Amino acid sequence: MSHKSLLGVLLTIVLLFPLASAWAQSLELPPSDAKEKVVKSCTVCHNSDIIVQQRLSKGAWVKELDKMTKWGASVNPGDRDAIIDYLSVNFSPEKPALQFPRSAAAQ
Repeated sequence: MSHKSLLGVLLTIVLLFPLASAWAQSLELPPSDAKEKVVKSCTVCHNSDIIVQQRLSKGAWVKELDKMTKWGASVNPGDRDAIIDYLSVNFSPEKPALQFPRSAAAQ
């Protein structure tokens, strides 16, 4: 690799690092005894943003967890009910929709 190519790669990494860092940050899950079970089972494959955005009934959370388990999520059978209860209490249709802060460019 030439000196110019290496410099170009390094410059790209430096410029994209803040974007990657922001993308990797997740929205915070509400505190609970079951939170760590959700983190352990769910955020291995995706960050918490996808969970926090959902507003599902308990039955829909059951289907969602079953689907994710079929896709390979590792859910301890003893934690299943606690995870479903946590999700259905914190991310139910009765909860207000998640409001993302507007960026300065969008205002």
